[in-house]
Amino acid sequence: MTRKTDARARAIETAERLFRIQGYTATGLTQILEESGAPKGSFYFHFPRGKAQLAEEAIDHYIATRISVLRSISANTAGNALNFVHQLFGTFAAEMVASDFQYGCLMQNLANELPALDAELTKRVARGFADSTEIVAEHFRGCGFAPARASSTAAALVAALEGARTIARLERTPAIFEALADVSVRRWAAPEG
Repeated sequence: MTRKTDARARAIETAERLFRIQGYTATGLTQILEESGAPKGSFYFHFPRGKAQLAEEAIDHYIATRISVLRSISANTAGNALNFVHQLFGTFAAEMVASDFQYGCLMQNLANELPALDAELTKRVARGFADSTEIVAEHFRGCGFAPARASSTAAALVAALEGARTIARLERTPAIFEALADVSVRRWAAPEG
């Protein structure tokens, strides 16, 4: 890997991490450059449009990673809605614990800030939520849920996961994920009938 490519990857990784912890507005370009170790000249070579372009790439990377995780959980729990839901909550809870409750969802953080700042970034974030929700709905359809129920259950589940991150960060405990997993047994992932 060349030094330029390494500087680019480090800048994206650093921006993603900082956006998850601090949000977009509170994260300055100087901080990204300092923490990534990327030279300023190299940064503008890779991101000629500056912070907005870096944010686009950080969003795209985050979404690709999130979708990969969702697809992996879905594949590991094929046909089983309860195990799928429990693994989702468990995975998100484990990530929160591993980050010492610092990491929020990059998409959620930016969704709270961007609509007034940047329409293109807002569209990317909205597409990330839509794509994630569709993967969850697809899993539920594979478990025999009617299409409307699969879609509504997926939307509720994604919203619950995002809210759970916020509560877990505030309370510094994964307890909310466990509570939501218990609710899912009774409501979301229960067989139709």
